[in-house]
Amino acid sequence: MRDLLSLVRPVAATSAIAVLALAAGCSKPAGTAAASTASAAPEANSPVQAKTASRLGDLTAFRSIAADVAATVDKGDLPAAKARIKDLEVAWDSAEAGLKPRSPQDWHTVDKAIDRALAALRADAPTQSNCKKAMSDLLKTFDSV
Repeated sequence: MRDLLSLVRPVAATSAIAVLALAAGCSKPAGTAAASTASAAPEANSPVQAKTASRLGDLTAFRSIAADVAATVDKGDLPAAKARIKDLEVAWDSAEAGLKPRSPQDWHTVDKAIDRALAALRADAPTQSNCKKAMSDLLKTFDSV
């Protein structure tokens, strides 16, 4: 029986630490420090990967949608870009409860940039130049937080 308890206690302690880390909003699972340190050099070469983890957490999925919208705007297909940015709006709004408490200031900065991009694409008569600027600014905002 003592042998069983000596095995159960460390497992229970590790599980409790993992649950507390998740409840506290930790953006990395326990034990990934060594793995992320080892892979930091290759990631630094990629501008998208190098700056997607912020105080808000991993914003890769949101930035990816924004980059897709920007590429669509660059092609001149504003109706398709308008439809695609809805995906960003829905995803961002759905994640608000988990992201905003981590860094309210950063969340508001990104949220305002998303709002400006939405306004440009949803204007009564959207122009490619206005939409392109709004998407460029949004991508820069993702890269700066």
